[in-house]
Amino acid sequence: AFAQSTATLQGEVADVTGAPVANATVLVSNALTGFSRELKTEADGRWIVTNLPFNTYVVLVSAPGFAAAVNEVPLRSNIPRTLAVKLAPAPQTAKVEVTAFETSSLIEPEATGTRTELNARAIEHMPLPPNSRGVESVLLSLPGFAANANGAIHPRGAHNQMSYVIDGMPITDQLTGSFANAVDPSIVQTIELYTGNVPAEYGNKISGVASITTKSGMGGNRPFSGNTQVNADTFDTLGQVTQLAGGTERFGYFASINTLKSNRYLDQVSTDNLHNGGNSQRAFSRFDWQLGGTDQLRLNLLAGRSGFELANLRSQNAAGQDQRQLLRDFAASIGWLHTLDPLTTVDTTLSYRTAIAQLSGSPGDTPVTAAQARHLTTVTLAMRGNRHQGAHTIRAGADWQHFPVSENFSFGITHPEFNAPSSDNYIPTLAAHDVSRGGALFHYSGRRSGKLYSAFAQDNVKLGRLMLSLGLRYDAYRFLATAYQLQPRIGAAFHIRETGTVLRASYNRTFQTPPNENLLLSSSQEAAVLVSPLVREALGAGVVIIRPERQNVYEVGLQQALGRKLSLNASFYHKDSRDLQDNDNFFNTGIIFPTSLSRSRTNGAEARVMLLPVRRLSGSVSLTHYHTVVTPPFTGGLFLGSTALDLLTAGPFIIDHDQKLGVHTILEYKLRKNIWLSGAVRYDSGLVSNPSDAAEVAADADYFDLLPYVNLASDPPRVRPRTIADLAIGYERMRADRRLWDAVFQVSNLAGSTALYNFQSIFVGTRLVQPRTFAVKLRYYF
Repeated sequence: AFAQSTATLQGEVADVTGAPVANATVLVSNALTGFSRELKTEADGRWIVTNLPFNTYVVLVSAPGFAAAVNEVPLRSNIPRTLAVKLAPAPQTAKVEVTAFETSSLIEPEATGTRTELNARAIEHMPLPPNSRGVESVLLSLPGFAANANGAIHPRGAHNQMSYVIDGMPITDQLTGSFANAVDPSIVQTIELYTGNVPAEYGNKISGVASITTKSGMGGNRPFSGNTQVNADTFDTLGQVTQLAGGTERFGYFASINTLKSNRYLDQVSTDNLHNGGNSQRAFSRFDWQLGGTDQLRLNLLAGRSGFELANLRSQNAAGQDQRQLLRDFAASIGWLHTLDPLTTVDTTLSYRTAIAQLSGSPGDTPVTAAQARHLTTVTLAMRGNRHQGAHTIRAGADWQHFPVSENFSFGITHPEFNAPSSDNYIPTLAAHDVSRGGALFHYSGRRSGKLYSAFAQDNVKLGRLMLSLGLRYDAYRFLATAYQLQPRIGAAFHIRETGTVLRASYNRTFQTPPNENLLLSSSQEAAVLVSPLVREALGAGVVIIRPERQNVYEVGLQQALGRKLSLNASFYHKDSRDLQDNDNFFNTGIIFPTSLSRSRTNGAEARVMLLPVRRLSGSVSLTHYHTVVTPPFTGGLFLGSTALDLLTAGPFIIDHDQKLGVHTILEYKLRKNIWLSGAVRYDSGLVSNPSDAAEVAADADYFDLLPYVNLASDPPRVRPRTIADLAIGYERMRADRRLWDAVFQVSNLAGSTALYNFQSIFVGTRLVQPRTFAVKLRYYF
C-alpha cells in the first residue's frame, strides 16, 4: 500500500483453538512471475507484506508440528487484504496442496488483456551489459516490441507511444537515445507491462504502459543495509551502482546512485566507432511513512544528468565535427493513501518532472550545423478512489496535468554540395540559410504551455468463471490543438478450470496525445518558411498543427497451462488509427521532430511461453509479429525535402518500424546453488529501410561497407535479419541466507555479428547493433 499501484496483504495465524502461532513461516509467491517473499509471524501471530504488485499470489503458511496451509489470494487494488489462517496439528507436509496451486498459478484468470510482469531477481540475472541505458533493454525480452537504435523500442507498431508509471508518477517523455535519461533498472522491484486492454486510468501514450514498483526499505526490520557494484566492459566503459536501504514497520528508505562512463555511449552510425564518448549520473530515493492506522505517505526523488558526443560518420569525423548533447532531468512525487474503511481507500499523487536537452554545434559540422536548447516540464495531480463491493472492484479518479514547453533552435547548411542550386532536389527556401554561400543561420525560439484534463471509472467484476473489465475514460487536451475523446476500455476473460485455459477479448478506444519534444518547432510559422514551394502547394500550408491520434484497438487472447511447468500466453490484435504519430529527422542534424499521417492499420500476433524451474532450468520465449501500413497524406508537423513530397502523393506504404518476426529467448541454469548461467538469443527479421539506390551507396565512403547488411532489392527495402546472442555467468557468495558478494562475467553479441537497426531512414538515419562486448560486474553487500 506504500505505492498507490501496489497492494498490501496482511494476516493472522492461529491454531484450531484460536491461540496465535508465533514464528510461523509465511511464503507469498507467484510462480509465473518468479516473485517470492518470506517472513515470520510476530508473537501475536500477525504478519504483513507491502509493496506487492497487483497479481494473484499463493500464500503458504507452515510451522513445526502443524500441517501447512495454502491459499490463493488475488490482489487487484491498494485496499489492504486480510487473510486469517488456522493451522491444524498434523505431521504431513503440504507438498500435494502446493503442487495443485502451482499448476493454477500458471495462468491469470483475472487478466482481460495482455499483461506481463518481471521482478528484480529476473532482471539481475539477465545478460544485460553495464552500459544498458534503462528498462527498455529489459522490456525487449517481452513480446510486443521491435528493437531500434539507442535503446528505443516500438510497442505494437507505434513509434513514441510508451508510458512509464513509477510508483504512481506518470512519465510520457521519450526516455531513449538522445532525448532523456532512461529509468535505471537497478531501482526496479517489479515491472508490470500492459499492452492489451490497458486500464482506463492510463492515458497519453498507451501503446505500452510499464507500471514500475521501486524498491523500498519498509518492513525490512534492518536500520541500515546496502551494496556497491563496480563494472567494466569493452570500449573503456566503467561504472558503479551504490544502494542503501533500511526501515522498520513504520518507516523505510531506499536510495541509489548510478554512474557510467563509456567510449561507445550511443549506437554507432558506421562500422567505425567515431566520436562517441559519454557519461551519465542517475540518482533515486524513496521514503515511506506509516502515519497511523489509516494513512501512508511516500516521497520519491529522481534525478539524472548525461553528457555525450553524437556519433560521427567518417566524412564528419574528418571535417572535425564535434556535436555534443547535455541532458538533465529532475522529478519528485509525493503519494498519500488513506483507508476510509476495510473496503474503501482514497489515494492522491502529486508529481513534478522537468527535463532539459542542450545540443551544441561545432565549426566542423557537415553538411549542416544545428544547435538546440529544449526544456519540458510536467506537473500532474492524480486522485483515486477504490472500493470492494461484493463481486466488484471499483477504481475511479481524475487527473490534471500542466506542461510548459520551451524550445530554442538554430540551423544552417555548411557544405556547398548539400542543396546545391544545380541539384534536382534543390529547395530554394533554404538558400537564405546556406552559410557556405554567405547565408545566415536560421533561428527559432518558442514558449507555450498546455493542459490535459482526465477522468475515468473502472469496475472489475468477478462472476464465477467470468471476469469483466468495464472502463470508461475521458480526456480533454488543450495545447496547440484542442481535442476531446470519450474512451471505452472493455474486456472479458473466461476461465476453463478443467483444462487450465483462459480465453479473453477486449476493445479499447484510445487517445494518444502528441509528443512534446520539438512540438513547437514542427508547428511554427517561423519554421514554415523553410518548406519547399512544391510541398507547400501540395499541402496548402507550410505546417499543420498535430492533432492527438485516435485508435480503435481490438484484441483476442489465450492463456494455457501446459502441464505443471509451462505456461502459454498468446494474443492477436488489430489497430486502426487516425493521425498516426511519427518522427522525422531535421536534415540529418540528429534533431528529431514530430509529424503525423492520415491513417494507419496494424495487425499483430504475439506469444510468450514460460518455463518454471525444472531441474535448475527456467526461461521464456517471446515471439512478436506486426505489420503496419500507413496511408498519406501527412496531417501534422513540418514537411521538408522531396522525400516528404513523394510521400504526400504516394499510396499506402509500410512504415519503417514494421517487422515480420522478432524472437527473444532467455534461459537460466543453476549450475550449483550459488552459480548460475544465463543466456539470451534475439532474432529480428529486420525493420524497413530507406529505398536508397545501391549504386549510390556503393560509391559513398560513409556507407559502402554497410551494403551487405541491407536488402535494397526487397519490397519494401529492409535491413537484413540478425541473430544476437548474449551470455552471462554469475557467482553468489552466501552466508546462511545472506549474500556477502557476487560477481558476473558476460559477453554481448557473442558471435561478433555486424548488423543494422536502420539504414538511411528518413525518420532515424543509420545505426548499427552493438559489436561484441565483454563485461564484468563485482558487487559487495553490507
